[in-house]
Amino acid sequence: MAYWLMKSEPDVFSFTDLTNKPLEEWHSVRNYAARNNMKAMKKGDKAFFYHSNIGKEIVGIMTIVNEAHPDSTAEIVDGKIVWECVDVEADKPLPTPVTLAQIKADPFLQDMALIKLSRLSVSPVTAAEWDYICKLGGL
Repeated sequence: MAYWLMKSEPDVFSFTDLTNKPLEEWHSVRNYAARNNMKAMKKGDKAFFYHSNIGKEIVGIMTIVNEAHPDSTAEIVDGKIVWECVDVEADKPLPTPVTLAQIKADPFLQDMALIKLSRLSVSPVTAAEWDYICKLGGL
C-alpha cells in the first residue's frame, strides 16, 4: 500500500463534502507531476485530505477506490484526454487536525513533500510520515 496527500480548498470542496458522497472523482488537477502521482495510485491506497488555503491542515483520511482514468472535466485535444484522475471515498476524519505549522516545526517531517514541493496538489507520503501524522492527529 502507498500513501498520499491530496489538497482541496475547503470552501470549494471540503472533507465534510466528501463524507456526504459515496465517492468522488478527484478531478481538475492540471499539473503533470500531480497527475503522474495519481497515475501511480492503486486501489486501496490511502490519502490524507488536506485543506489548503483556508485552514492549511490535514483533516481526514480517504481511500483510493478507482485507479487513474480520464478526468471528466478535461478537454479533449487531438482526440486524447491528457488529464487523468482517481476516485476516492472518505475513510475517517482525524480527531485532531494536523496543521501545516505543526508539520513545518517538526524535525521528523522536514523532508515531507508537502514542505519540499509545497505547490504540488497531490504528493506522496512515506509510511513513516503517515504513521507519525496519524499519531499527531489522534489515531
